[in-house]
Amino acid sequence: MELPATNRMEKVISCFKKSPDAVARLICFPWAGGGSIHYARWGNVLSSSIEVFAVKLPGRESRAKEPFFQNMQQVVDEVISVLLPLLKEKPFALFGHSFGAFTSFAVADALKRLHNLEPVHIFLSGASAPYSETRIQAPKRSDLSDDDFLKWLISIGGTPPELLANPEVLKLFLPALKADLHIVENYRCNEPDIPFLSCAVTCFDGKDDIPHDLPAWKSITSGDFTVRMLDGSHFYLKESGNEKIILDYVTKQVETSEMDYL
Repeated sequence: MELPATNRMEKVISCFKKSPDAVARLICFPWAGGGSIHYARWGNVLSSSIEVFAVKLPGRESRAKEPFFQNMQQVVDEVISVLLPLLKEKPFALFGHSFGAFTSFAVADALKRLHNLEPVHIFLSGASAPYSETRIQAPKRSDLSDDDFLKWLISIGGTPPELLANPEVLKLFLPALKADLHIVENYRCNEPDIPFLSCAVTCFDGKDDIPHDLPAWKSITSGDFTVRMLDGSHFYLKESGNEKIILDYVTKQVETSEMDYL
């Protein structure tokens, strides 16, 4: 049975602070295995001119009983079917970290191709472009045994120590993480021959993370392209100092682009 639009919206989007008078929306996509809460609380921090929508994927939080998505198309179809009417009514920006950078890209691609809609800015964090050699050559991890998977997880940093010390909680966390990595590892797209976007794109990354091919993202836009490196490893954006830098930057960029949009 099809849920009413409001219920579908609440199922797929966490929004801690409704701002009907906001001039723009920031749509945030979770990292692999992640929920929506980390980003949803940004809505309480950012100025009321920006309303924050955090995407909630199946298999976690209030959607824990739903089966995980198997491929990127399912993510894109669901997000667009729920958000399309809202994206048409006012400017929007996209933010995604790691797995979320890929989903941001895939959603932006579909919005442009199918609906001729473009964000005012895309913020991509902690990920190589999906068509880059660095990404294509990356070893597949989603098929590893839980023990080997955990060893790899600890080696990249960013998994909270309290989670690693609590096997029961970890068991709940691993299936979502593996499911999202499965989507990334099987997601294929070609480098655009010509940029399909004209909006600004900013890439963030942790200086101590494994190197990502950030410059390859430049191929997606004819607009401004910026790379910003911050202290820390893969989850550098969870550190409060970095989070403040990111949110200040996002606010400035989105508010500036709103002026251009108007």
